[in-house]
Amino acid sequence: MDQIYPMKTAHERVSSDHNSNNGETGPKIETDSFADRDEREMAILGKKQQLKRNFGFMSILGFSCTLMVTWEGMFCVFVYGLTDGGPGGLVYGYIFCWLGYFAVVASLAELVSMAPTAGGQYHWVYLLAPPSSRKFLSYITGWQSIVAWQACLASAAYLGGTIIQGLLVLNYPNYVFERYQGTLLLYAVMALAVFFNTYLAKHLPKVEGAILIIHVVGFFAILITMTYLAPHGSPKDVFATFLKDGGYESMGLSFFVGIITTVFAFLGADGAIHMCEEIKNASTIVPWSLMTSIALNGTLGFAMLFAILFCIGDIDNALASPTGFPFIEIFNQATNSVAGATAMTSLILSLMIFATVAVLAAASRQMWAFARDRGVPGSRYIGQVEPRTRLPLYSIGLTTVITLLLALINIGSTEAFNAVASLLVAGFLASYSIPISLLFWKRVRGEKIHYGPWKLGKFGILANGFSLIWCIIALFFSFWPTAVPVTAQTMNWSCLLYGATMIFSVGFYIFYGRFRYNGPIVETSVVEQLHGV
Repeated sequence: MDQIYPMKTAHERVSSDHNSNNGETGPKIETDSFADRDEREMAILGKKQQLKRNFGFMSILGFSCTLMVTWEGMFCVFVYGLTDGGPGGLVYGYIFCWLGYFAVVASLAELVSMAPTAGGQYHWVYLLAPPSSRKFLSYITGWQSIVAWQACLASAAYLGGTIIQGLLVLNYPNYVFERYQGTLLLYAVMALAVFFNTYLAKHLPKVEGAILIIHVVGFFAILITMTYLAPHGSPKDVFATFLKDGGYESMGLSFFVGIITTVFAFLGADGAIHMCEEIKNASTIVPWSLMTSIALNGTLGFAMLFAILFCIGDIDNALASPTGFPFIEIFNQATNSVAGATAMTSLILSLMIFATVAVLAAASRQMWAFARDRGVPGSRYIGQVEPRTRLPLYSIGLTTVITLLLALINIGSTEAFNAVASLLVAGFLASYSIPISLLFWKRVRGEKIHYGPWKLGKFGILANGFSLIWCIIALFFSFWPTAVPVTAQTMNWSCLLYGATMIFSVGFYIFYGRFRYNGPIVETSVVEQLHGV
């Protein structure tokens, strides 16, 4: 492994624009010796190109859209919004969350254009934070992002495995739904994800491009089938019906508790960011792919939400479905055919499985990047790239093992596993909030900011400000239980677990991280190339 030295000693040379109050840009670095734009940008950030850049715009767009699975995810979580808020709450809550995510993604797009590295949020925090606190804030942000992506992977694989069980219940009524079988099916989903991320990794861009087509065509297949065959409700039932079946006295409070449905449907919007060291012209392509994916997925998700609400049929039968997924019963009611419901569910299942493939790729790159900067124990191994395949195989392996171990919790208690998986909402939103707040603060103070080729211009302060307000609201209500009075079964344990992970990460920084982690490191060989050594 190349010799490295802490970025804190070279950071003033490579990123002085981000922390300058007098508007001076600091010494210029000659980068004309790099013919490739991506390598120039990596070198300015002190990083050496190690991974293959084989993603283009369409393939990374497919990656982003299929990772978020917005319209597909609506089927899995819309029940929470029905309980708290009702059909009207779902519609207006979706608009609120879509606008919030637009502002968040626009802010992230601007940040990744400034510094297109796989580390993403923790790297930007180090660049933007005051020198006195940058190391601590960067480290905490890195751990929040890692926790979020690990929880996201476990949740995605779990959904794939349990939807398979739901199909078994639908087709074989005598089948007994066992938790350990769900865990084994989760393992099968993970095995497929690992296969695509290792042996078929060189074909992953083509696969993601093909899945994008299935993502869009499958949307129309489900939408047309539902709206044609299922009975329709009235517009009043959809737009003017508000419910507070969760037990909250205030309709406003019930509405905000129910927005978790749409928040969940857009999670993982930063997935392309952690792949940016494998994307050509990343500082331009990644921002546009982020914005296009949130626009495309948001549109498809909104249309599918309307279809669900208008064609929901007998909701009591759907909620009582032995399959464990109300949408499977909705399909069964719409088609009046087990075979038809199986075909529609299988389409959603296949997209969920390929979402797991994408989540594993993004989660492993996030882990690898943080390990490359000595942010996790065992960084010497986890931060390595296998030279023949140019893949972070140790990181892929560790990320997979963590998910397999978390899945064992499901054998003992599904509620405990869901509590762990619920960390993904708080982890993602918190990891977005810190770099955006630092960028917003610099804008407010009028400090010099070194923008990339993609920037928000005069709309930046508005987008940053609104995204922060939205993140705070969504983060706050993500900790609320969906129903009151609260019991051990209905308690939302994410608040406890998120607090515990924060305490752990701070304690880990005090006793380990502050001695090992010095922020994003500069690789000696790259600095030598920059200065013509």
